[in-house]
Amino acid sequence: MISQSLLEEFQAKVGADNVFSEDTDRLTYSYDAAVLEPVMPGLVVRPATGEALGQVVRLCNQNRIALTVRGAGTNLSGGTIPIAGGVVVVTNALNRIEEINEQDMYAVVQPGVVTAKLAAAVEAKGLFYPPDPGSQAVSTLGGNVAENAGGLRGLKYGVTRDYVMGLQFFDVDGQPIKTGSRTVKCATGYNLTGLMVGSEGTLGVFNKITLKLIPLPQDRKSMVAVFDEMGSASEAVAAIIASHVVPATLEIMDNFTIRAVEDYSHAGLPKEAAALLLIEVDGHPAQVADDAAKVETICRQMGAADIRVAKTAAERDKVWAARRTALSALAKLRPTLVLEDATVPRSRIPAMVKAIQAISARYGLAIGTFGHAGDGNLHPTILTDRRDKAEWKKVEAAITDIFDQALALGGTLSGEHGTGIAKSCYLEKETSPATILYSRRLKAALDPNNILNPGKIIGG
Repeated sequence: MISQSLLEEFQAKVGADNVFSEDTDRLTYSYDAAVLEPVMPGLVVRPATGEALGQVVRLCNQNRIALTVRGAGTNLSGGTIPIAGGVVVVTNALNRIEEINEQDMYAVVQPGVVTAKLAAAVEAKGLFYPPDPGSQAVSTLGGNVAENAGGLRGLKYGVTRDYVMGLQFFDVDGQPIKTGSRTVKCATGYNLTGLMVGSEGTLGVFNKITLKLIPLPQDRKSMVAVFDEMGSASEAVAAIIASHVVPATLEIMDNFTIRAVEDYSHAGLPKEAAALLLIEVDGHPAQVADDAAKVETICRQMGAADIRVAKTAAERDKVWAARRTALSALAKLRPTLVLEDATVPRSRIPAMVKAIQAISARYGLAIGTFGHAGDGNLHPTILTDRRDKAEWKKVEAAITDIFDQALALGGTLSGEHGTGIAKSCYLEKETSPATILYSRRLKAALDPNNILNPGKIIGG
């Protein structure tokens, strides 16, 4: 429990209106988008300035109170589930875009800025911030950096870490730490920026983020390739990559997902298709025309029954808006949705698709498969009811099998969702006992009282 005197100290740091101790308030911040049990924090604190944020971190460490930073809570690995009785620090008041530098092409933001807000602001200036997680309409940039979020455009443009030029964050004592710079190149000191990206709030608390911007693509062309077999669609993905064409996006959807999305969004997707590839190429108009023609030829050679090219920006936007509803559409079908993050080398996508289909049949589970096939990142999504204990045991076994298969194919446990609580128990399968020990020593040196989001990534 948080004592009355400590409660008053937090109120003095951030203002009484920004400290929440009522049960209903604390319950709101007891869970995130992962399918894990909620945990009630002792207090929720909402600093409105960087100075107040640093003071909150220091106060938590002085009193050895666990601190979990939370943006929008959209993460899918339990990274923002708090520790019982700990403090949740909410960043949504730290939501200013401090600078958009058009000449040097970077932006400086506070951690609570919503991803889509920055994307729209820089696009209005003819610039481009490519990372586009599916939750971008609500997710925050601090959370994106903490989880190293990906998105639909990861194939061509990379993920969040590829755009973080520098950070200002607070260490466990509330001291300001500066990493990176606003220059294109920076080789000064340790690469603390790289260390902090994907650290899920376990090593420091972000205050400001400097992000690289790039020129806005001059042209785009989107198409939907319709396949009668999921295997043919996955083989087409591998063939496109092997041809050295790099689309901006190359998404796959199986029939189960297609039907759910079409019923939800009414975007005109062919519900009878066994699989769809949603593809966009961008860049110079001549290059776009050339790449689009190559992709269309490859899809037809690999058995595409039909290829529909968006003729207008409105048609294009409708298709991608539909794709972004996949999670919501599937969630309507059963009480519990488990969205996984199996990622393999791109050439192994066909093998991973077959493995997911076999796992679905083996356990008698409904699994909708969609995702960023172009960069090897599939999202097998299990539909279930967690209250059914027998079925839930099958789900847990299926998840383990999915991870084992991804690793056997040379893949990874997570392409973009992070480790958090949900995947920490599998970490040794991908790394080694020595790797985990090394990470725990690093954590212990930087956070000796273990107050920064304890239990995440490496357990403990």
